[in-house]
Amino acid sequence: MISKLFPIFNKKKSSDKFHEECGIFGIYSPKKVDTFSLIQFGLFALQHRGQEACGFSVLRDGFILSHKSEGLVLDSFRKISNSEYYHGNAAIGHTRYSTEGGQSKKNIQPFFGEDSYGKSTISIVHNGNLINAQKIRKHLESEGVTFISEHSDSEVILRLIQKYLSEHNNNLEIAIQKTTIDIQGAYSVIVLMDNKIAAFRDPNGIRPLCYGMLNEKTYIFSSETCGIDSVGGYYIRDLFPGEMAIVDQKSIRFSLLKKNTKRRICSFEYIYFSRPDSLIENINVYEIREKSGEKLYEQHPVEADVVIGVPDSGVPASIGYSKASGIPFKPILVKNKYIGRSFIIPKQEMREKMVNLKLNSILNEIRGKRIVIIDDSIVRGTTSRRLVYILRKAGAKEIHFRSASPPIIAPCYLGVDTPSRKDLISYNIDKEKIAKILDVDSLEFLSMTNLIDILGGKNYCFGCFTGNYPIRKKK
Repeated sequence: MISKLFPIFNKKKSSDKFHEECGIFGIYSPKKVDTFSLIQFGLFALQHRGQEACGFSVLRDGFILSHKSEGLVLDSFRKISNSEYYHGNAAIGHTRYSTEGGQSKKNIQPFFGEDSYGKSTISIVHNGNLINAQKIRKHLESEGVTFISEHSDSEVILRLIQKYLSEHNNNLEIAIQKTTIDIQGAYSVIVLMDNKIAAFRDPNGIRPLCYGMLNEKTYIFSSETCGIDSVGGYYIRDLFPGEMAIVDQKSIRFSLLKKNTKRRICSFEYIYFSRPDSLIENINVYEIREKSGEKLYEQHPVEADVVIGVPDSGVPASIGYSKASGIPFKPILVKNKYIGRSFIIPKQEMREKMVNLKLNSILNEIRGKRIVIIDDSIVRGTTSRRLVYILRKAGAKEIHFRSASPPIIAPCYLGVDTPSRKDLISYNIDKEKIAKILDVDSLEFLSMTNLIDILGGKNYCFGCFTGNYPIRKKK
């Protein structure tokens, strides 16, 4: 029955969450520092944003040196025997979860360009997704530009910048300005070139990018503030939508790339993607998640004996629900911290058992209890359904499921790997029917009104909840 309702259950992907495409990090110092360790710490702090591959480029004595490999950050860095080889005065890095371009090794970032002598002269890292990348790529190829990757929109950005550098006497600021006129979509980008770093965001600021300092002359750029914290730096602010920063030996300079900008950062950064200890647009992620739990109880109070959260991002909301309701919160679900996201399980039966690998429950805290279980969201419903089965088997008397986000009814094409519309459990199926599928006594979602209230306004991308996006995808 379930497999007929949701065809994705018959596919190989076992995950039941949205995935951010990647995390990016950069650091610039006027003098040589231990860039190897700094980029390693920064990317490790952003590991949650991508677990398939990572890479970095270092500027050393005027040369750009790069290293890329599949796997987790620490595993990748362990493969490097001579760490001092990657000591320089600037570095950029990327940890990857693939959307456009797929999982080919050719698509691992950074992407870099070389001169006629084979010397790397420019390197970039990118978080997001362009909606017109293939059109631009075909045009550049018709002009004789060669691409290394397979359909990567990030390389499209690089090749455009290179084109405009050649046309404007290697002026990076003009090259980036020209590039952003051509590209459409979501992008946060860091560029390493010619003893300088540039960082810029799209006019809607959909994907996050902030900056800080390690000392009075060393600048840091990161997808999240946790990256800045990881190297002992201090956060200054997020780059504004459509803003560019360029750092060199002399100073840091800021400019707006486009006049008509709007603040429309992805609301899912607060719900799931970002680490709870991060600030995004100077808003505390943990506080947003806790408030969502409080609002859930205000919306839909229920009598119960215990509140539990699905680790990790569902826990702050369950604590908020407990505070508002007075129902005790208990960490009953135990997460296996050593499991990755890359399992490929061919059979549905084994895919459902995957949840048992990731999560287990403390049985004596469940038997005979009325339970409120809170997760950050419900995407396909596979994990939720299996969790309910585990709790029922353990003897739960009642199960009330709460989602700390509104129903997800549409996929994202702005830098997030999501199922197609027909594979989303809330698309074309009402709440009552979903409750029956999940086998819960009640099911409620955070309302859009309350999500807007928690975030403090409508200046966000709510596309996955409404189907309305800051940028229209052209057919």
